[in-house]
Amino acid sequence: MADAHAKNHDYHLVNPSPWPVVGAVSAFITAVGAIIWMHGSTAAVVIIGFGLILYTMFMWWRDIISEAHAGDHTAVVSLHLRYGMLMFIASEVMFFVAWFWAFFDASLFTGEAKMAARIAFTGGIWPPKGTVVFDPFHLPLVNTLILLTSGTTVTWAHHALLNNDRKGLINGLVLTILLGALFTCVQAWEYAHAMFPFSGGIYGSTFFMATGFHGFHVLIGTIFLIVCLFRAQKGDFTAKQHFGFEAAAWYWHFVDVVWLFLFAAIYIWGNHGGVLPIE
Repeated sequence: MADAHAKNHDYHLVNPSPWPVVGAVSAFITAVGAIIWMHGSTAAVVIIGFGLILYTMFMWWRDIISEAHAGDHTAVVSLHLRYGMLMFIASEVMFFVAWFWAFFDASLFTGEAKMAARIAFTGGIWPPKGTVVFDPFHLPLVNTLILLTSGTTVTWAHHALLNNDRKGLINGLVLTILLGALFTCVQAWEYAHAMFPFSGGIYGSTFFMATGFHGFHVLIGTIFLIVCLFRAQKGDFTAKQHFGFEAAAWYWHFVDVVWLFLFAAIYIWGNHGGVLPIE
């Protein structure tokens, strides 16, 4: 007699897990804590909520890794994980479309008759009159070269993994992480020397929101790669099964491409005609 509980499909039906509920409660605590904090109270609640979110992420992904090692990630499940990552990146693309939209709306329609306040502030030109902009071929160009190089090193790590070269995988990840950290440091230095404020008008707000959120994504991607480095050192990845690393590499390439658009649109095109700082 056949076993009634025998698995006769390629899908993985997960065991009951507390993490969706814990994650939802943690997000609620974080939101309430943020509201309390913004009204002048202590930040303790938002810190606790955020800590619980990080704990939930760690435990949930730990369970997913255990499922992969147990053989539950069949070819069909792995394909669906890839679809999920692609849809997540697509949602991130639309997130940045919003910031590009805000930037181009402000920069292309500076003389719009319906935008009297905008005309008064910008003088009908972009960048607004008197704005001291960044020289795109100084630190921004350096950061562009850093990110492009990091895209090369993460690709090297991927190819090393496919060829069972554990040393190449680890070296490629280490270099990519260092380059990501260097990018963040250079951008922090750039922000510290900005000659226009975030709250000073539409130029500063659109600039810092677009480039700042990209910098935040670089930070997330760097953490993603650090986790992959620890897993690579433990021997978690194989040439046939390494979706965690593949997802991190996809995310890092997405970050690279977004920066190229930011560099071309905001730093080069958007700064044309602005006042360059005196060296």
